[in-house]
Amino acid sequence: MSYTADPRVLFAAERTLLAWQRTAIALMGLGFVVERSGLFLQMSLHQSLSGPQRSFSLGLGVLLLVLGAVVALVSARQFRQVTKALGPDVVPPGYWTHVGVALNIAIALIAVVLALHFVWPAP
Repeated sequence: MSYTADPRVLFAAERTLLAWQRTAIALMGLGFVVERSGLFLQMSLHQSLSGPQRSFSLGLGVLLLVLGAVVALVSARQFRQVTKALGPDVVPPGYWTHVGVALNIAIALIAVVLALHFVWPAP
């Protein structure tokens, strides 16, 4: 019997997808906090931050947001690869394996939109 014929493989893959999803959301949250920490320092010190100080928090925050988006997309792709390798008898009837992938894609899109908002703020 192949390991892909075991239904537990699908659920293990789904748990792994959810773990990577949490990691992507944590990276995005950290990126948001780091980016906004420059604004918080500016408000609490009642003075404007220098260019390098603002650029550092902006760059690091955007980098973490983009990294979160990449993690979400890569984990979605990996999950799709695993589900394609599984036999049709392993997936329970009516079980939606694409919901987690769609959610990861939505998370990645949100991260990219936030990153673009930080880089090019509205006028």
